[in-house]
Amino acid sequence: MAAPGGEDKDVDAFLADCTPSGDAAYGAAKAVLERLHAPATRPAARRLLGAVRRRFAADPAAGEDCFRTFHFRIHDVLLDPHVQGFQQRRKLTMMEIPSIFIPEDWSFTFYEGLNRHPDSIFRDKTVAELGCGNGWISIALAEKWSPLKVYGLDINPRAVKIAWINLYLNALDDDGLPIYDSEGKTLLDRVEFHESDLLSYCRDNKIELDRIVGCIPQILNPNPEAMSKIITENSSEEFLYSLSNYCALQGFVEDQFGLGLIARAVEEGIAVIKPSGIMVFNMGGRPGQGVCQRLFERRGFRITKLWQTKIMQAADTDISALVEIEKNSRHRFEFFMDLVGDQPICARTAWAYMKSGGRISHALSVYSCQLRQPNQVKKIFEFLKDGFHEVSSSLDLSFDDDSVADEKIPFLAYLASFLKENKSNPCEPPAGCLNFRKLVAGFMKSYHHIPLTPDGRAESNHAEGTVTVIEAPRQSDLLIELIRKLKPQVVVTGMAQFEAITSAAFENLLNATKDVGSRLFLDISEHLELSSLPNSNGVLKYLAGKTLPSHATILCGLVKNQVYSDLEVAFAISEDAAVYKALSQTIELLEGHTSLISQHYYGCLFHELLAFQIADRHPQQERQPAEVIPQQMIGFSDPAMSILKAAEFFVPDSNESSVIHMDLDRSFLPVPSAANASVFEGFVRQNITDSETDVHSSIQQLVKDSYGLWVDGCSEIIYGNTSLALFNKLVLCCMQEQGTLLFPLGTNGNYISAAKFMNASTLTIPTTFGSGFKIEPKALSDTLKNVSRPWVYISGPTINPTGFLYSDADIQELLSVCAEYGARVVIDTSFSGLEYQTDGWSRWNLEGCLSSLKSSKPSFSVVLLGELSFQLIASGHDFGFVILCDSSLADTFHSFPSLSRPHSTLKYTFKKLLGLKNQKDQHFSDLMVEQKEELKSRSNHLIKTLQGCGWDVASCCGGISMLAKPTAYIGKHFKADGFEGKLDASNIREAILRATGLCINSSSWTGIPDYCRFSFALESSEFERAMGCITRFKELVLGGDAQAQMNGN
Repeated sequence: MAAPGGEDKDVDAFLADCTPSGDAAYGAAKAVLERLHAPATRPAARRLLGAVRRRFAADPAAGEDCFRTFHFRIHDVLLDPHVQGFQQRRKLTMMEIPSIFIPEDWSFTFYEGLNRHPDSIFRDKTVAELGCGNGWISIALAEKWSPLKVYGLDINPRAVKIAWINLYLNALDDDGLPIYDSEGKTLLDRVEFHESDLLSYCRDNKIELDRIVGCIPQILNPNPEAMSKIITENSSEEFLYSLSNYCALQGFVEDQFGLGLIARAVEEGIAVIKPSGIMVFNMGGRPGQGVCQRLFERRGFRITKLWQTKIMQAADTDISALVEIEKNSRHRFEFFMDLVGDQPICARTAWAYMKSGGRISHALSVYSCQLRQPNQVKKIFEFLKDGFHEVSSSLDLSFDDDSVADEKIPFLAYLASFLKENKSNPCEPPAGCLNFRKLVAGFMKSYHHIPLTPDGRAESNHAEGTVTVIEAPRQSDLLIELIRKLKPQVVVTGMAQFEAITSAAFENLLNATKDVGSRLFLDISEHLELSSLPNSNGVLKYLAGKTLPSHATILCGLVKNQVYSDLEVAFAISEDAAVYKALSQTIELLEGHTSLISQHYYGCLFHELLAFQIADRHPQQERQPAEVIPQQMIGFSDPAMSILKAAEFFVPDSNESSVIHMDLDRSFLPVPSAANASVFEGFVRQNITDSETDVHSSIQQLVKDSYGLWVDGCSEIIYGNTSLALFNKLVLCCMQEQGTLLFPLGTNGNYISAAKFMNASTLTIPTTFGSGFKIEPKALSDTLKNVSRPWVYISGPTINPTGFLYSDADIQELLSVCAEYGARVVIDTSFSGLEYQTDGWSRWNLEGCLSSLKSSKPSFSVVLLGELSFQLIASGHDFGFVILCDSSLADTFHSFPSLSRPHSTLKYTFKKLLGLKNQKDQHFSDLMVEQKEELKSRSNHLIKTLQGCGWDVASCCGGISMLAKPTAYIGKHFKADGFEGKLDASNIREAILRATGLCINSSSWTGIPDYCRFSFALESSEFERAMGCITRFKELVLGGDAQAQMNGN
């Protein structure tokens, strides 16, 4: 121990070092800290600090003199003597310097709020304090509650150094000896201080926290440029001190209230806090209590107000930034006149009152916050920080009803993971994802004890003829009487609520329809509940004990969700394989494919219900077999079955290998983040207004910019889930008018099959390779001469599937011919907007063309069919539209019900994307160009590969597909797994699929003799696999003499 005389000399020397300036005092303190860090010099350094404290301890005024003269002070911070902690300490010894925050009402109120928690909340926990300043709260917290570790964090490097000194001041006694607690630990074991921008230290060091506490600035700096400076320990005292009072703009919506730094701290905290963790923040009430609380609630927190008081507005804090916010917005901040005022005044009034010498106060609250569904909320924020920060301003996870939160938050977490992991649109079966069907089957098995599989098993008879539909009452006894009297072939019905509780009414319906040979389709959507405690359901109760007869199908619409009222998806339960297959193929033919988002949403609900179920907990009861159905039961018409048999449907993956699909009208290119952000924002928003989902004017602008067509008030725009579904409604309109659909040779095979399936009258307009399979005016005229009530289908400007382009002159000539014969024209733009080879091509001007046409026949009209997902590079999120300019046609269109329409979240998504395109947003325009260049590159690569493997290619100029002729393969004998025979353009699809796993469209689909279709908008690795399959098939068929044979051909 140093002698008293030597001690005084050391103190005098230290004070002399501090005298010149605050920077000098910091330098002297930093030198002492280096000695404190070193175990050998630690006791002497601590004794020096004790001697300095004693020099000024006798007189409180001396402490103030020390601060003015030597630019520091060491004094005691008194803790509440009534607060009982583990160590019963009443005070802390603390050093302060001018460049760091000095404890005052703000931090003392915060400490009082922390004390409102029970002792157990911090004991043995890992804690971080944000904005620790000189460290007194971190040290007091460790002293009182014995946490496992406290990390005191501050962006001010000088504050961190002084906090370390204060830790040593309180961890060691005046003789430099450790002070041990009841567990044999010192404060040095429990507390660390680190320079950190909010929680960056914990994030970078992968520290998981149990508790986060913070008392950080909540007023924007009136001098924004000052906040852009680089923060170092050599920065000016004024700048470093301002860090404790002001914050910079953080890029959050809460910036407008001065709460941006708190918002960032909360979101960083979500990433590092444990699921059961708690955050505690000091919140100035200036923005208003509602604003402060919403900051936490919209991020998924439940909040508790621990403590509230009023404090005087700090005289050294400039509130002029709040005054500016009030000038530019409707928001009003809350201040009070002195401490006794109870009527709030705004920032402008408070500013004027302060300038005239008055004192103002504001509320100060301490909030404790805990995530309501921590694991899911963490996933949501992981997604947002991965390039989707702009969506965070729309985030709203606040719910008055916990059941709504339990439904929505897990889905948002799932959607976030899905969008993050799937950079491109996944390839799923059109009739429904296999995973979704498995979840449905799992739900039925776990909650209703029905051993369903994703698809059925059985056979069915065929029949000819048509079905006449009449309306019938829903009450079962009346319906059964009609069934027995009229002997209908098909019964489609629902059930009244009182009859749905037991299975008696259902069994009576089954028996009645079986006796007369009717097929029964029973809709139980109204009675199907997604709940862990579902109500009694007689139909499902029946299925748990008995096999469903093959003549019956149960229709289950999932419509009872609490969050998205217009988000629906349906599934059918059938134990007849023929019914299951026919329904699946019909959906693919008439609707395109089931909405993926809807399946994801309800699949998530099923998953949540199954997540806590123990599998196979109850043994499955033996089900009674269904009775044999008589042979007179109606089957499927032969014409319909022949169309289904000839059509080329989706080929699912096998158990052994996956299929590469070059046969689909879908893009699997990466979805830009702008599209995914809009999708997520549409689901995460609450209270979206009708104007935010009204795409009418946006589509008007798109059509005008893209095709030169002005849609006036007399025209009607109708939306559908897919353009194919809208097209099939147009087919019904054509049939209603007893018209004939004219398709050019080389039309998309799905459209041809759909029209024929609905038994529409169709004709083919001849096209040739020389014209690029485009309709030529003379061929059109020759065809129209012999047709009454013609409907002409034109795919353009980009023709699907050929990829050729109609120019403005081309379409004007064709429309002139159609006008002459009074034809209705369906222009399908669904596959346009991705033109990449446009030399010599002129953009359409439909308005100019139509205004110049003089048709003597009023039946002439133009219908514009479109699909937004290709134009807006949002693959996987389909949105079809049709523009009807003829009011009578619109009335006919509306007379056909059951059109699946896009839900509001999808409308919101496309409204935003249309805004980016129509406003020619530079980033979005660049993405469009990038995708076109990618398609052009793919096209060239595919052409080169096909030509090198013996195919003659019809080069394309746009879109996602092209045609090619297998010249070198025609007539070759080939044998593969399950295939043997001479190759031609109609069977080569099956041969390639069985040999390599690559699926293309054959000439049966294209309608053009000898030409197949290749769709090339695949995910990059799938595209490379496809190229390998084409090469491998060449080797399998043509062998080593491949090149010689191709040259010979």
